[in-house]
Amino acid sequence: MIDRDFQAQVAGYSLTTAEILYRLPDHPSLLQTFVWQEYDVHPRFPRLKGFLDFWTRNLEGKLYRITVAHRKLITPAEVKLIGGDYRLN
Repeated sequence: MIDRDFQAQVAGYSLTTAEILYRLPDHPSLLQTFVWQEYDVHPRFPRLKGFLDFWTRNLEGKLYRITVAHRKLITPAEVKLIGGDYRLN
Protein backbone atom coordinates (compact mmCIF):
# COMPACT_ATOMS: atom_id res chain seq x y z
CA MET A 1 0.00 0.00 0.00
CA ILE A 2 1.44 3.38 -1.06
CA ASP A 3 1.34 6.31 1.36
CA ARG A 4 -1.17 9.02 0.39
CA ASP A 5 1.30 11.84 1.15
CA PHE A 6 3.97 10.21 -1.01
CA GLN A 7 1.49 9.91 -3.89
CA ALA A 8 0.66 13.60 -3.50
CA GLN A 9 4.35 14.56 -3.67
CA VAL A 10 4.86 12.51 -6.82
CA ALA A 11 1.83 14.27 -8.34
CA GLY A 12 3.43 17.70 -7.73
CA TYR A 13 1.92 18.55 -4.35
CA SER A 14 4.08 20.09 -1.61
CA LEU A 15 3.43 20.67 2.06
CA THR A 16 1.41 23.85 2.59
CA THR A 17 0.79 25.52 5.93
CA ALA A 18 -1.84 28.20 6.46
CA GLU A 19 -2.25 30.29 9.58
CA ILE A 20 -5.91 31.27 9.70
CA LEU A 21 -7.00 34.14 11.92
CA TYR A 22 -10.73 34.32 12.49
CA ARG A 23 -13.12 36.27 14.67
CA LEU A 24 -14.80 34.46 17.55
CA PRO A 25 -18.56 34.25 16.90
CA ASP A 26 -19.54 35.28 20.45
CA HIS A 27 -16.81 37.96 20.74
CA PRO A 28 -16.11 39.41 17.26
CA SER A 29 -13.49 41.82 18.61
CA LEU A 30 -11.27 38.83 19.55
CA LEU A 31 -9.19 36.83 17.06
CA GLN A 32 -8.38 33.12 17.28
CA THR A 33 -5.68 31.24 15.37
CA PHE A 34 -6.15 27.96 13.51
CA VAL A 35 -3.24 26.24 11.73
CA TRP A 36 -4.09 24.16 8.66
CA GLN A 37 -1.50 21.88 7.03
CA GLU A 38 -1.94 19.67 3.98
CA TYR A 39 -0.23 18.79 0.71
CA ASP A 40 -1.36 21.27 -1.94
CA VAL A 41 -0.35 22.69 -5.34
CA HIS A 42 1.18 26.15 -5.76
CA PRO A 43 -0.09 28.72 -6.90
CA ARG A 44 -3.81 27.82 -6.99
CA PHE A 45 -3.98 25.87 -3.69
CA PRO A 46 -7.17 23.89 -4.50
CA ARG A 47 -7.25 21.99 -1.19
CA LEU A 48 -6.80 25.16 0.87
CA LYS A 49 -9.49 26.95 -1.14
CA GLY A 50 -11.81 23.98 -0.64
CA PHE A 51 -11.20 24.09 3.10
CA LEU A 52 -11.80 27.84 3.24
CA ASP A 53 -15.02 27.43 1.21
CA PHE A 54 -16.16 24.77 3.71
CA TRP A 55 -15.28 27.15 6.56
CA THR A 56 -17.31 30.06 5.19
CA ARG A 57 -20.33 27.82 4.45
CA ASN A 58 -20.42 25.83 7.70
CA LEU A 59 -18.61 27.67 10.50
CA GLU A 60 -19.63 30.84 12.29
CA GLY A 61 -16.15 32.32 12.84
CA LYS A 62 -15.63 35.01 10.19
CA LEU A 63 -12.22 34.81 8.48
CA TYR A 64 -9.92 37.73 9.19
CA ARG A 65 -6.53 36.87 7.63
CA ILE A 66 -4.84 33.84 6.04
CA THR A 67 -1.05 33.57 5.85
CA VAL A 68 0.28 30.80 3.59
CA ALA A 69 3.71 29.16 3.67
CA HIS A 70 4.66 26.81 0.83
CA ARG A 71 7.89 25.40 -0.52
CA LYS A 72 7.64 27.45 -3.72
CA LEU A 73 6.84 30.67 -1.84
CA ILE A 74 9.79 30.38 0.56
CA THR A 75 12.88 28.69 -0.83
CA PRO A 76 16.56 28.88 0.04
CA ALA A 77 18.84 30.67 -2.38
CA GLU A 78 20.40 28.47 -5.01
CA VAL A 79 24.17 28.15 -4.90
CA LYS A 80 25.94 27.18 -8.07
CA LEU A 81 29.67 26.51 -7.82
CA ILE A 82 31.39 27.47 -11.03
CA GLY A 83 34.94 26.85 -9.95
CA GLY A 84 37.53 28.18 -7.61
CA ASP A 85 39.08 27.59 -4.26
CA TYR A 86 36.86 28.40 -1.29
CA ARG A 87 38.16 28.37 2.27
CA LEU A 88 36.34 28.94 5.52
CA ASN A 89 38.19 29.82 8.68
